[in-house]
Amino acid sequence: TTLTEVQFGPMKLFKDPLQVLLVFAKEDSQSNGFCWACEKANFRCSMARTPESALECFLEKHHDLVIIDHRHSRHFDAEALCRSIRAVNSSENTVIVAVVKRPDREEASVMPLINAGFNRRYVENANMMACYNELLQLEHGEVRAQFKLRAGNAIFTALEQSQEAVEITSEDQVIQYVNPAYESIMGYQQGELIGKEIIEVPKSEKNKPDLLETINSCIRKGKEWQGIYYAKKKNGDSIQQNVKITPVIGQGGKIRHYVSINRPLNDNNKSDKSSERVQAESQTDIQSSKHKDRRKGSLDVRSTTSRGSDGSSQRRHSSMARIHSMTIEAPITKVINIINAAQESSPMPVAEALDRVLEILRTTELYSPQLGTKDEDPHTNDLVGGLMTDGLRRLSGNEYIFSTKQPHHIPSHLTTPLSLNDIPPRIAQTMENEDSWDFDIFNLEAATMKRPLTYLGLKIFSRFGVCEFLNCPEATLRSWLQVIEANYHSSNSYHNSSHAADVLHATAYFLCKERVKQSLDPIDEVAALIAATVHDVDHPGRTNSFLCNAGSELAILYNDTAVLESHHAALAFQITTRDDKCNIFKNIERNEYRTLRQAIIDMVLATEMTKHFEHVNKFVNSINKPLAALEENGGNSDEESVKSILTSPENRILVKRMLIKCADISNPCRPQELCIEWAGRISEEYFAQTDEEKRQGLPVVMPVFDRNTCSIPKSQISFIDYFITDMFDAWDAFADLPNLMQHLDNNFKYWKGLDERKLHSLRPPPE
Repeated sequence: TTLTEVQFGPMKLFKDPLQVLLVFAKEDSQSNGFCWACEKANFRCSMARTPESALECFLEKHHDLVIIDHRHSRHFDAEALCRSIRAVNSSENTVIVAVVKRPDREEASVMPLINAGFNRRYVENANMMACYNELLQLEHGEVRAQFKLRAGNAIFTALEQSQEAVEITSEDQVIQYVNPAYESIMGYQQGELIGKEIIEVPKSEKNKPDLLETINSCIRKGKEWQGIYYAKKKNGDSIQQNVKITPVIGQGGKIRHYVSINRPLNDNNKSDKSSERVQAESQTDIQSSKHKDRRKGSLDVRSTTSRGSDGSSQRRHSSMARIHSMTIEAPITKVINIINAAQESSPMPVAEALDRVLEILRTTELYSPQLGTKDEDPHTNDLVGGLMTDGLRRLSGNEYIFSTKQPHHIPSHLTTPLSLNDIPPRIAQTMENEDSWDFDIFNLEAATMKRPLTYLGLKIFSRFGVCEFLNCPEATLRSWLQVIEANYHSSNSYHNSSHAADVLHATAYFLCKERVKQSLDPIDEVAALIAATVHDVDHPGRTNSFLCNAGSELAILYNDTAVLESHHAALAFQITTRDDKCNIFKNIERNEYRTLRQAIIDMVLATEMTKHFEHVNKFVNSINKPLAALEENGGNSDEESVKSILTSPENRILVKRMLIKCADISNPCRPQELCIEWAGRISEEYFAQTDEEKRQGLPVVMPVFDRNTCSIPKSQISFIDYFITDMFDAWDAFADLPNLMQHLDNNFKYWKGLDERKLHSLRPPPE
């Protein structure tokens, strides 16, 4: 093999012959042209006929260049294949080319190709020299550029490991990068600095007044500056540093970056310096981990409490203890606690009056906590901002409008079995343990070619007797499941029908828990299963904030309020009642339909995250605490009182909301491999949103979800700390779910472990 030498700055790189993957369903003059051209250019060439074999081949060889035939959609979907390749981590430096038909009349836009992940298109031309010239231009242009970019990873690895603090800014002095050593010496986290102008970062008063002026006039002329400078750490201390700032000349012969290398100046011996580094780190930890302490004792309780069957009452008790010390406390919760305490020592008339006060407080909208997250970790900030607000509601010039998709009818290719008995054995086999929490939904996704909802729905609805309850034929249920599933977007990496199937699975699992069964009626169970199935239908893969900022049709229709959740619920009923073939409600009487419809809408709307704390707090105050009080008073003697708490109409509503909420965001409580896969999918969806916000010039709702800088472990830790821990403590205290709490603990420790190693990825690098 002949190695090509490539110069990248001062680095000398050596490149193997190009690896090319051709994906053509059938051999024709065009594929032959490229084969010949590869041979002539001494490139290594592989040929794949199907998307599956192409992906398999790519995973094995990680080609530099992939050429996909985009001329015949009947053979395979070229854009879907491109997206699948782009979903593989190692493909970011691969160049992918679409071979397109000669345009008949109009030149089509290349935007759909670019959005799918293609780098360029090649208009079909089977002439061998044309193919050869195209390959040479690709090799010396984009492929070589990508090869150099790959070497950039090595340089960043060196920077990340360096003991010296490194800061890189743009020509306008906006901070673009700081390394871990910089974070630990200065006490800042990367996210607090990146994107800020240097002048926004507090300065030490110990420098001579005109020092900054001197430095700037030197480096703006393209000269290096070196000297002693006092920097101000996040905690306000000044630290004396030996600083070297180097301007980097780039495009157009202009200064494009400044690189600053800072070394703390220490007269004392070496050990002193390392102790200062440790101190700086612990200081950073204190600063950045205010939100981490939110787990308070819950971790300790979780790790020390017995999980055996005999320990379940002790465990439930510890869950209750955690409920009493809930860490994200709405003001209303504090008020209720004070009144409860006052009642104990009050004369009868006062106690009764306070009871009425509590009744009013429990049923009025006073539940959203005040979020003082200004000094918190940026991941928590962004998650709360991104999930719990409707965005800035700022319309930008280029308004983003969702195409009003014509609602699907049932696609003809979805010929599903007539009944449960006809489910293909391979699919039936993957669903054998669907009643277990550890059921692997991704096996079902693969076995059903990304149509898990129809099959799992058939099985679970049959287990719960939904058709009997609704008095509807199984064929109607099957058509309904198909058309609902067809309205989920398989192009979304997270909010697709596999997520719906996952939430349906968790819902069915929770419905089998003893306490839940005591609380709910058959109509509630049916409502919960239907709500889980439809709860994200037609989700565009973008958040409410994005839709509001973009002025999308949906946001305008729903007045920027619970936009997506309103759409999911409304569309579900439109689809269902539009056509008798799939109308599962056709044979139930009117009052029952009204009750069922109300319950389904209420549950789908409860999945909106702006009301998260309200739902959790109401559940704790109206159900957990009264139940705990009964248990403390007299063991299980008072079954009537327990029953009246569990089955009151208001409380049944709270149980159903809590049930679907927990099912909807139960990913961190799944077995580790499933948890990791879901984390990768939601991150990818948020990355795609950030990419689009930047392209469209929209406000970036969650800046930490930038695919180039995001730490997935940090974002997962924040999500668990902020949304998951308290909610699942409360749900576990009610429904008794030791296995989920164990998984949650394991997964939290897994993300912590990655974060402590400063890793940003889903998994640790192979040893």
